[in-house]
Amino acid sequence: MQRYFISAPYQSGEIRLAGEAFHHMIRVMRMKPAEEVYLVYEDQIAIIAQITAVEENTVVLREVAKEMQNKELPLLVTIASGYPKGDKLEWIVQKGTELGAYEFIGFPAQSSVVKWDEKKLAKKKQRLTKIAQEAAEQSQRQLTPNVELLANEGQLWDRLAEYDGIVVAYEESAKEGEKAQLVQILQELPAGSRLLAIFGPEGGITPSEIEKMRAAGGKLCGLGPRILRTETAPLYLLSAISYQWELL
Repeated sequence: MQRYFISAPYQSGEIRLAGEAFHHMIRVMRMKPAEEVYLVYEDQIAIIAQITAVEENTVVLREVAKEMQNKELPLLVTIASGYPKGDKLEWIVQKGTELGAYEFIGFPAQSSVVKWDEKKLAKKKQRLTKIAQEAAEQSQRQLTPNVELLANEGQLWDRLAEYDGIVVAYEESAKEGEKAQLVQILQELPAGSRLLAIFGPEGGITPSEIEKMRAAGGKLCGLGPRILRTETAPLYLLSAISYQWELL
């Protein structure tokens, strides 16, 4: 069943949709009256709705039932990635959305090779937001993760106090065999906490960056004994969180 995110709070009664939702339902999927879809509102209420009529530029639906299963991770996980090369950030956003990330932040780390100006950042954000929405629809999420692309590293440091916990995926910690820090953090944080997970680009995180992260309470974590690529490490972390909170 197709899933659509609606940029409005939930209201009972007749549902009338135009714009992109109408175009995709009627022009792309060629849906007819009596067919059903999921509608997800900005307050994370999701319903099953049935098409009752198709007008010239509007599709009319009625609520059939509310979706009862919760699809979101108990922790609100923000993935902060130093800008990587190529399309790796697109991969991180797509797969990270499927695995339950709450938000994505891209930032120009000291080791980042790519340099994006304001125009490029705006274009990138638009594309990544679309990727996040499509991945959220495919994975049956109840929200679309927010995507923020920062113009300078200082903007990341200014946000560190907003989180209940900060983990830093650090290559040297993995080399040293560190494996307790992440488990400890996941056991200590209560449901609903905001967790920031920071990952460096291909060149890693520099010592001066590590100092700033540790000063803000960041915990250096090894993600297993193997050294993971910048696009693989966030997926490892999200999978570990899902195992700890959803499978155990």
